[in-house]
Amino acid sequence: MPSDLLVAAAAVLAGGVAALSGFGIGSILTPVFAPALGTKIAVAVVALPHFLGIVQRLWILRRHVDRRVLLGFGITSALGGLAGALLHASSSSRALTLVFGALLVLAGISQWTGWMGRIRWGRRAAWVAGAVSGLLGGLVGNQGGIRSASMLGFDVPKESFVATATAVALFVDLARLPVYLVTQGDEIAGAWRLIVVASIGVVLGTLLGVRFLRDVPEHAFRRVVAAVLVGLGLWMLLGG
Repeated sequence: MPSDLLVAAAAVLAGGVAALSGFGIGSILTPVFAPALGTKIAVAVVALPHFLGIVQRLWILRRHVDRRVLLGFGITSALGGLAGALLHASSSSRALTLVFGALLVLAGISQWTGWMGRIRWGRRAAWVAGAVSGLLGGLVGNQGGIRSASMLGFDVPKESFVATATAVALFVDLARLPVYLVTQGDEIAGAWRLIVVASIGVVLGTLLGVRFLRDVPEHAFRRVVAAVLVGLGLWMLLGG
């Protein structure tokens, strides 16, 4: 099992990154847990601190949520998340490792080049992309990049964009968590200590993230995040 110190440090980092970029909790914590638990169980275990981090961010941003976008796009994403969680239950840990690693590399390249942020889908294509992002969220817990790109098709203000994307992520978590608990409840309960340490770290990282990182130039921050994601993704692929 990873040490409490390693889990706490990774969780604080993940919470801080997610507070600024909108994703990162699953991307950073899952590779920390995967060597000891296997990717399949790691995805399910990380879903709990991820859920707490999402709730915390949504509470802070709740006034900016675009309910019109949320009701449609969020439901589509949640249905995708439910389907992904059901696929997760029947998938092998090795297959999930390869999918997760490939998505991390893709997310890292997107952060480095910015190409995903330049995509402009129409509303109909955005619904489909939302369902796909939810599917990947339920399958391997990694969906932030595609969800953000697909939401650009709704042309909402920056504050509403971040808040609504966070609310959509909550919809996906609410759809996938019950499936994880039913299908892997014993394994999740066995990792309770890791969950507690990670949850505390994510909450603390979210609180401190903007305060300590707000002076870092956005370009430099994105490059560092991109390098971390690509490195973790390649490590997962090689390990898989």
